Amino acid sequence: MRVFVTGATGFVGSAVVRELLSAGHTVLGLARSDASAAALAATGATVRRGSIDDLDGLRAGASDCDAVIHTAFDHDFSRFAENCRRDRIAIEALGEALRGSDRPLIATSGLALSPSIGAREADERDEALPTSENYPRASEPAALALAAAGVNAAVVRLPPTVHGLGDHGFVPMLMDLARRTGVSAMVGEGANLWSAVHREDAAVVYRRAIESPITGARWHAIAEERIPFKAIAAAIGTRLGLPVQGLTPEEAQAHFGWLAKFAGLRLAASSAWTRETLGWAAAGPTLGDDLADARYAAITSAA
Repeated sequence: MRVFVTGATGFVGSAVVRELLSAGHTVLGLARSDASAAALAATGATVRRGSIDDLDGLRAGASDCDAVIHTAFDHDFSRFAENCRRDRIAIEALGEALRGSDRPLIATSGLALSPSIGAREADERDEALPTSENYPRASEPAALALAAAGVNAAVVRLPPTVHGLGDHGFVPMLMDLARRTGVSAMVGEGANLWSAVHREDAAVVYRRAIESPITGARWHAIAEERIPFKAIAAAIGTRLGLPVQGLTPEEAQAHFGWLAKFAGLRLAASSAWTRETLGWAAAGPTLGDDLADARYAAITSAA
C-alpha cells in the first residue's frame, strides 16, 4: 500500500515509516521543515510539505494514498487544549478524504480510559474519557465518530511511556526532574501501575492495523502492561545515582508540577485482544532495559 503518515519524522512516526518501508509499503510523509523533509527523503519515503493545520494538504495526501496513519500531535502542554482542538480538526479532514471508500485511517490516542471498569483489567473494550475542559484530547472520539459515519477509522492507543533512544516523553521528563531536584520521586508508595512499549514494537501495531483493518477498533500498543511506578522511580534512581522518595499528594504537586496528575495515575491496560487479533508480540527492549542503558540517560539529559 501507499500510506500517508503525519508526524512522519516524530519519535513514533519515524519508527512507523521505517516499519512500513521494511514491510514493502511505500510512504508519503508529512514534513514541516527543510530538515524534516531531508531526513524523511533519506529513508526512501516521498515527502509532502505541510502541517496538520494545512487541511487541504491533509485531504490531498489522504486522497492520494491507500491508507492513513496519523501520529502528529503538538505536545506543548502550555497550549494543550488548543493543540487538542487542532488535532481533532485534522482527523476530521483526513476522514473527509476517505469517506465513501474502505481505505483505513488510524489515529493515535492514549490510555485515559473510563474509571468505571471495576475489578477487571482495562482493555480494548473500554471507552476513553469523554472530551471535557479537564481532558480536552479528542483524538479517539473524532476517529470513532468517523467510524460511526462509515469511514474505515480506528485508533491505536499508546501507553504513557513509548520509549527508545531519542525519547522525549514522560520518563525523560521524570529523569530530568530527578537531576534537578536530587531525588527520584513517586506519589506515596508508587503502587500505581503504568504500561510501556518500545517505539519499534508500537510501529508494528500501526502497520498491522492498516493491513488487517477493523472499523472502530481500539488497538493497544502495549508491551508491558503493569509496571509499578515505584519500579520506574527506582530504575531512574539507580541510573542517576539518586535516592528514591515517596511524596504526599501535596508534596507531589509541588515537586512534579503539571506532571503530578500523571505520576499518580493508574495508566495500565491489557493488550491481549490486540496481540491475538493482529498476531503481534513485542520484541524490542523493555523500559527497564532502556533505563539501564547509559546512552538513554545521556540522550535524555541533552533533550
